[in-house]
Amino acid sequence: MTQVQSDTERSTSDGTEVTGVGIVVVSHSRALASAAVALASEMLQGAPVAIEVAAGLDDTTFGTDAVDIKEAIERVNGAAGTVVLMDLGSALLSAELALDLLDDPSARDRVTLSPAPLVEGLIVAVVAAAGGADRTEIAAEAQAALLGKTGHLVVPTADEAGAVATPPNEEETVAVFTVTNAHGLHARPAARLVTEARALSASIQLRNLTTGAGPVPAKSLSRVATLAALHGHEVEIRASGDEVALAVEQLLELAARRFDEPESNAVPMQSESKTVSGPRPASPGIAIGPVCRPTRTPIDLNGIVVGEPGQERWRLGECILAVQRDIEQVRAATAAAVGDDEASIFDAHLSLLGDAEMLTDIHRRIETGVGAAVAWAESLSNTEQEWAGLPDPYLRERARDVRAVADQVLRKLAGSPDSVVVSEGVLVAHDLTPSEAVELDPDLVLGVVLAEGSPSSHAAILARALDIPVVVGAGRDVLRVPDGTTVILDGSTGELYVDPPPGLVQEFSRKAAALADRRARHLASAQEPAVSRDGVAVSVGANLGSVADARSALAAGADGAGLVRTEILFLERDQAPDAHEQQAAYDAIAAGIGGRRVTLRTLDAGGDKPIAYLRMPVEQNPFLGHRGIRLSLGHRDLLREQLVAVCATARRFPTSVMFPMISTLAELLSARQVLAEAAGPRGLPEGLRVGMMVEVPAAALKIETFLPHVDFVSIGTNDLTQYTMAAERGNGAVATLSDALDPGVLRLIDHVSRAARGRVPVSVCGEAASDEVAVPVLVGLGIRHLSMAPSAVPRVKASIRQLDLERCDVVARRALTLAGPEDVRKVVLAELAQTAGRGRCDE
Repeated sequence: MTQVQSDTERSTSDGTEVTGVGIVVVSHSRALASAAVALASEMLQGAPVAIEVAAGLDDTTFGTDAVDIKEAIERVNGAAGTVVLMDLGSALLSAELALDLLDDPSARDRVTLSPAPLVEGLIVAVVAAAGGADRTEIAAEAQAALLGKTGHLVVPTADEAGAVATPPNEEETVAVFTVTNAHGLHARPAARLVTEARALSASIQLRNLTTGAGPVPAKSLSRVATLAALHGHEVEIRASGDEVALAVEQLLELAARRFDEPESNAVPMQSESKTVSGPRPASPGIAIGPVCRPTRTPIDLNGIVVGEPGQERWRLGECILAVQRDIEQVRAATAAAVGDDEASIFDAHLSLLGDAEMLTDIHRRIETGVGAAVAWAESLSNTEQEWAGLPDPYLRERARDVRAVADQVLRKLAGSPDSVVVSEGVLVAHDLTPSEAVELDPDLVLGVVLAEGSPSSHAAILARALDIPVVVGAGRDVLRVPDGTTVILDGSTGELYVDPPPGLVQEFSRKAAALADRRARHLASAQEPAVSRDGVAVSVGANLGSVADARSALAAGADGAGLVRTEILFLERDQAPDAHEQQAAYDAIAAGIGGRRVTLRTLDAGGDKPIAYLRMPVEQNPFLGHRGIRLSLGHRDLLREQLVAVCATARRFPTSVMFPMISTLAELLSARQVLAEAAGPRGLPEGLRVGMMVEVPAAALKIETFLPHVDFVSIGTNDLTQYTMAAERGNGAVATLSDALDPGVLRLIDHVSRAARGRVPVSVCGEAASDEVAVPVLVGLGIRHLSMAPSAVPRVKASIRQLDLERCDVVARRALTLAGPEDVRKVVLAELAQTAGRGRCDE
């Protein structure tokens, strides 16, 4: 054991027995922790102190990990015990979870979580530890480290910070603030207040002076919400103990900033019929029906074996930690997609997971012999009922946040699946995850309206595969439309009507009937090849994610599977599927599409598709981070296992494999090396074709360097567009930029097509392949292989049969010279209109 741990490596123990009090430094920043330990070491002059650091998720990523904290505690937690110092409120949450994860209950009793300031507290703590002080003395010394500063601070005056009451005694400080948030102290501002309060060592109580509610502890989100503090209400802060001046000052400043919540201009949607502004078309078709919302499958608590209280506490801690990681990943993805303000709702969920008062109640229930699942359910149910009973309708809705968190942990405890259940109608939701979208039942879900998202989001892609009409980006107001309200949506135009009059319902019913007739005619000829009017054949394949997709594609006349999204096998589970499970799935898909060639894309995770068991770090910009082939090459055993399954399927069915997110030749060659290892001494299966996806502009521009090493290339227009336009495809705020018909994107496609002509086939498997306006441009640029949602295959085949490729070439060349995608669409639509005028359309 080194005298002072001066770097931030997570595994530093040399086996030396710890004789004194150990110290663990928990920080969101590895660099900050390293500097703090180095500074503290200057005070020791060689005296031995056992210090471990658990900081950051890696060298550059901010965050804390309860498992790392647990392991750091175990390395220094000898007979004298351990003092843990933390930097921010969520570090406390992780530290508390770490204690629950300790296998030995007696080890928890030897650990003190100190509310001391990290830097000053650490310096004082290591000096006290070096002098032989016990754990209680060290914690007390660390907590008193700010007395030198606080002695010089004064409580803000009434003029400076609002009405500040005269302290009733020397140990207590009282202040008052007025709530200026539009919806009061609802989940997000309350969570911000609680996070700030937890970082302070003072004991803080809050009381709603306007209603008389309280007092409640400021460090408990479940209690703060019961204040029902609305806009204009006055709230009293009463602080005692250490750091009272600092506590009052910081909370008053936070209140003056409206708890860092921006002013909302949202107003309730009116009930009268109106067109909702902002929606974008995402999946064609017309839906008319009542609004319904997603619910979850019931959680079954029967049959759960209840262990000893210590085991139940540990199991609860494990499940809370797992949910915490899930929420942090969703928060990061949401922040990247729509901004930190929207993502901050998840801060309330994280605060609930670490609510000390609530957890104390749950642990108390467990000690009586009640299992963790029942104890959690009962305690959270009480909290939810309290929130649901608040007088303000907006605050009452926040009870849903409690239910969301409660269900997530309960499902982990009970091992229950998290599947979506909806009644028949038009599903209205904020957004849908890929796993939620793939479970939608087309017999029940007539259409989908999403408040956020974009046409190229994974939810929209999967809904298209299910032939469900979708509009996205409808805005948050649509979430306030009452259940049962009739809505009309047109997934081809983006039109959305709420509570329409009977005449409008009749008009769209006629349009829906005409579309159904058109689809029937297309389906009747779907098995025929797609050959243009001047005799050029175009292969039309399907993008698949399941056996059901494969069967649908076969029935729709698909010429094969141009893309199989294998990542669906890896999502929403605790561990990766092995080679046997993967092969069985790939074989079933290949059989489901009638033995036609299938193209298996290797695991394309990262970005908006996190995989919990890979312990993927939270990234500032995950779409520009560790995803696709980068992630797979970082987990070579996982990639090799998948490629073993691919080779096994290729020995039974016509199979291609392609690697996603290729940016450099080194990545492609490394992937091919892993493929060679997976194939083993038998070598690559006969007929296995190896390709790459072109999704990164750099790959498109230097495609010539890749061509000698592939049998085909497939252009993923979804990612290629978002990277070319610097517009994340799930971000509704920039969704209008994410258009594959932008001439900049088309020029990259043209470059790839020209370079590969006569050498290897080029396909397009992005959503542009099913856009009837984009198809004439793509075939005009030389693309002869398209792949899309199964439901789009008959329609696209029918459209290709009406094209004259000589005219398409002219239109495509002109499109490359235009200013924007709107101009391209006008040119293509004008050409299609002329074709129809010459009697060349079948409509």
